[in-house]
Amino acid sequence: MTVPALAISNLAKSFDRPVINNLGLTVRAGEFYALLGPNGAGKTTILRMVAGLLQPDAGDIAIFGIDVRSHPLAAKQIVAWVSDEPMVYDRLTPLEYLEFVAGLWQIDAHTAEAKSHELLDWLGLAPHANDLCGSFSKGTLQKVALAGALVHDPRLIILDEPLTGLDAGSARQVKDVLLQKVRQGVTVIMTTHILEVAERMAERIGVIAHGRLIAEGTLAELRARVGRETSLEEIFLDLVAAEPAAA
Repeated sequence: MTVPALAISNLAKSFDRPVINNLGLTVRAGEFYALLGPNGAGKTTILRMVAGLLQPDAGDIAIFGIDVRSHPLAAKQIVAWVSDEPMVYDRLTPLEYLEFVAGLWQIDAHTAEAKSHELLDWLGLAPHANDLCGSFSKGTLQKVALAGALVHDPRLIILDEPLTGLDAGSARQVKDVLLQKVRQGVTVIMTTHILEVAERMAERIGVIAHGRLIAEGTLAELRARVGRETSLEEIFLDLVAAEPAAA
């Protein structure tokens, strides 16, 4: 039996109120999974717990069979996290930044240099390799952040609204890179409010509301659930609108 890329069970998290309620979620190895939900549904909280940036109050998270709480370093070594706000150092160039990140992963200098140039070429950043990151647009910074997340060849890539603020060209480039990673067997989990992107790219889609998974499946399965052939946007709105009455 294939070990799932991500297995979540009975996950709970509260701040001043419950945010995640007894959540269960499984993402298969090598699939592109889109996690959708209205603002405040708990998507980012879930992903931050998966990435080890936030501790759950209860429940279990396993990444390729590795328990995130028992073996946090081993889990983080195979995960990449890309937030909606690029986190890079303004006073470094993209090449310096990637070599710095590679060093944190204890990748030897020769391999780090080669990998950095490969990623810069792949993401169309080579012309800016020696420019300071502080001079870049958000779209270019997001590509630098994505390159930094990929430098250690993660098996699971987690992206929180990675296309926000990107122009059409940058968004297309990021989407192409992610789809190529999936074809190479990497698992991608992405949140997005751009439902057309999820509709085109995701193999399976999960819908979160009030900290719970209220629906999950392929686009065809979600259409069958709402009982009509319609867009993901209409499916999403129907599911979320129905949830308060069922809560």
